[in-house]
Amino acid sequence: MKAAYYDVPGGPEVLRYADVEAPACPEDGVLLKVEAISIEGGDLINRATAAPEAAGHVPGYAAAGEIVAVGAKVRDRFVGQKVTSFDMGGSHAEMRAVKASRTWVVPDGLDMAAAAVLPISFGTAHHSLFARGMLAEGETVLVQGGAGSVGVAAIQLAHRAGAKVLATVSGADRAARLRAYGLDAAIDHRAEDVTAAVMRMTDGRGVDLVVDPVGSTLAGSLAALRPEGRLVFVGNAGRAALELDLWPALQANQTLLGVFMGSQLEKPEVHRTVDKMLQRAASGELDVPIDRRFALSEAAAAHAYAEENSILGRVVLVP
Repeated sequence: MKAAYYDVPGGPEVLRYADVEAPACPEDGVLLKVEAISIEGGDLINRATAAPEAAGHVPGYAAAGEIVAVGAKVRDRFVGQKVTSFDMGGSHAEMRAVKASRTWVVPDGLDMAAAAVLPISFGTAHHSLFARGMLAEGETVLVQGGAGSVGVAAIQLAHRAGAKVLATVSGADRAARLRAYGLDAAIDHRAEDVTAAVMRMTDGRGVDLVVDPVGSTLAGSLAALRPEGRLVFVGNAGRAALELDLWPALQANQTLLGVFMGSQLEKPEVHRTVDKMLQRAASGELDVPIDRRFALSEAAAAHAYAEENSILGRVVLVP
């Protein structure tokens, strides 16, 4: 099969596209013929910083496709079924072997690219907002990095839950597009101080909850919180050193909560939530934006595009 892989970490140019050995179907899993691959933020970070366990490492968390083989221990999946999947590697390929518990059935009518993107982005946003952040109707939430895939998902979900939604963005065009998803107020982090803008928009109170997938913005996120507010830290897309003075948060009785979805998506309650959101996306209730699609053979260019451009949503590879 064809795949994109790398032997040493580095820039997008370390990715190669060539024939590699196809994976075998595990007893507790399925083998997919991949139709769409979502390039996740973690894929970019891992490729840049993480040495592979072995040469020819195929990266990638998320892919959707058709089941072509089913393991002997699997009873709830069948050949010909369309599923989307999550794992810690192996998505950047024409074929993917994955545990059945890390797959979700793709509802009729849902684009396979959207299906590939949804579990991690919307699953992360939902878990951050509700399971960890305990967002309630009428509260105000700040989403850092509103145009990212998790950000777009968080804006939609928070808006539909009856919250007031603020988000950091770059540029008036992306702010306008995000308002269509339920964004109440955009803060251009390049043009104004985020904390000052939040305080102005909340009459000096601060927000009830911040969802921060950026990492380098954590100090500002805490400063934008009201006393006894909650901050959900869900990534380090900014790739900065994570150094934070927690004394102000202690004095304000604020709560800092971490989310790492790699250990959560197989949990039954989280798995069911993703199933429901796939149905909501298929019905048109939720929108899963795709910024651009590349051929799998162009994986290096796709990674570079995702890193170097102000995208909205996710970049997708198609074998």
